[in-house]
Amino acid sequence: MRIRDWLSAGVIGLFIGGCTGMQTAPSPETKAAVAPTGKLRVAFLLAPLYAIKDPTTGELKGVAVDLGNELAWRLGVPFDPVVYAGVPALIGGAKSGEWDVVLLGISAERAAAIDFSAPYGELETGYLVRAGVPIATASDVDKAGVRVGVLEKAMADILLSRTLKNAILVRTTSVNELFALLGSGKADAIATGKPGLFAVAAKEPGSRVLDGRILVEPIGMGVPKGRNAAAAVYLGKFVEDAKAEGLVKSAIERAGLRGVVVAPLK
Repeated sequence: MRIRDWLSAGVIGLFIGGCTGMQTAPSPETKAAVAPTGKLRVAFLLAPLYAIKDPTTGELKGVAVDLGNELAWRLGVPFDPVVYAGVPALIGGAKSGEWDVVLLGISAERAAAIDFSAPYGELETGYLVRAGVPIATASDVDKAGVRVGVLEKAMADILLSRTLKNAILVRTTSVNELFALLGSGKADAIATGKPGLFAVAAKEPGSRVLDGRILVEPIGMGVPKGRNAAAAVYLGKFVEDAKAEGLVKSAIERAGLRGVVVAPLK
């Protein structure tokens, strides 16, 4: 179901009714620039921050699905999700033309392959500690012998590679591998976005999300570097409209994300 359909069911229907039409229909040239194959291929990681699979139906649900569906609806093309397990493969997909639009945390390294919009959201990153590990605060993490799991080349990896002096980083190439480090005992703590941490903590008795945050990561939408400039311009306008119309806020709330807020308007 598109965000527009869900909202019009009565959640904030009156508000959206006053905002409809804030973004005009794209020209044929812009439509072709954003979705050159005739469908909108939207890339994202399979993670609570972006989308998860319903264990019963297998249906993808989350912010990436809601915003991707809405963008495809405005373009008048089918929505085609392109799911990745890790950041390196997703970045590789930008270079090989596997997707048209991405939802991803913004960084200088990723901007070498992606032209990002202004952020649509801001993500708090923190620590989840395995049951039985005597770590009570973030300052307790950086001690000899402590193993901290991170997603390779994610913002937590980039930051902690510079700041941790004593703890050891354990890198994984996928979100599933990262979360599995706790159950296998291969890490004492993992560092990533708080939505994922809270979701895992609910399934891992005795584990706990530490108070505070180690960084705030801007999350944006983007197109592959070098794509027709009209695609980036249209996507940037869509992001600002989605924030102003309340679509981003509603998608975050619908996904039940903790530790994510709507980014300020540009």
